[in-house]
Order: sequence, then C-alpha cells, then structure tokens
Amino acid sequence: MRIFLLGFMGAGKSHVGRELAALLKCPFHDLDARIEAGAGRAISEIFASEGEAAFRQMERDALRQLPDEEWSVVATGGGTPCFHDNMDWMNARGLTVFLDATPALLARRLFPERHNRPLIAHLDDLPALTSFIESELARRRPFYEQAHLTVQILHDDMPVARHLFVYLGPYRNWEE
Repeated sequence: MRIFLLGFMGAGKSHVGRELAALLKCPFHDLDARIEAGAGRAISEIFASEGEAAFRQMERDALRQLPDEEWSVVATGGGTPCFHDNMDWMNARGLTVFLDATPALLARRLFPERHNRPLIAHLDDLPALTSFIESELARRRPFYEQAHLTVQILHDDMPVARHLFVYLGPYRNWEE
C-alpha cells in the first residue's frame, strides 16, 4: 500500500513520512527531494528560473514516476494535491493522509525557514505569514479534504507516525 502524506508546507509530511516508513520497514520517498535530484537544482531555483507552472508539471511527472512498490510512504509537496489531477491519481493508487496542522503551528514552524520556501520567502513578519497561511489553506483545503484520512496536528510533539502505524496494522502482512 502506498501512503501519500499531504498537507500544507510545515505540516510535517517529510518528518512523519521518514518515521512511518521506518516503523513499517518500507521505502520512503520525498517528492520534493526527487524533483530536486531530477532537476539538479533546488525548488526555489526552479520557481525563480522556470516559474510555478513548470515546477507543477515536474511535480506531476515525479509523482507518476514513483516506483510501484507493495508498501511505501510518500511525502508530497504542499501544493501537489491542488494541481493537475494529482489528488484523484493518489486516491486511486493508495491511502491519502491529510496532516492538518493549525495555521498558528504552521507559522511558528515556517517562520525561521521562510527564506528557503519560494511561496513565503517575501513574508518578513509572523502576522503576514499567518495571514498568508490562512488564505492559502482556505484555497487548498477542498483538495486536502479529499484524502481518505485526516490527522489533526495540534502540537509539535504529537506521535503522528506511531498513530498511523497503529491504524495501518490490520492492513499489513507482518510476516514479510
């Protein structure tokens, strides 16, 4: 079973994905890292030189080029479900999990690293970042809410991977 983790940037998709893949003893794929490796440059450079539309096409292609594995965990980009037919494609090929973090938590996590993220690099204060997150979340939520499962992230030390591992227990053949 492929498990696609989705949610806004800073929701913890990569962190939870690595932990969950380790618990499940299966491969982990970070879609953004795969795009960067394939393009030979950072996502911020792709945005700057080719624009968001070109990046979203690379993202769609990278999603469809993932290995067809019996079990794997995939951390998607924050916008992945919102473009092309990516959400339908993921829903048809695995379990989609929306990591639903509060705007305040997202802003607190993202503020120190905002200069590394093209969509928020220009936001220089916490209120502006929080306002942007609230607006973008409202736009993206209809896509995120198409996920098979939603996990509300209320604070930093929630054992999200452990909860998902327990949830997935009945679906896994543990004698592999």
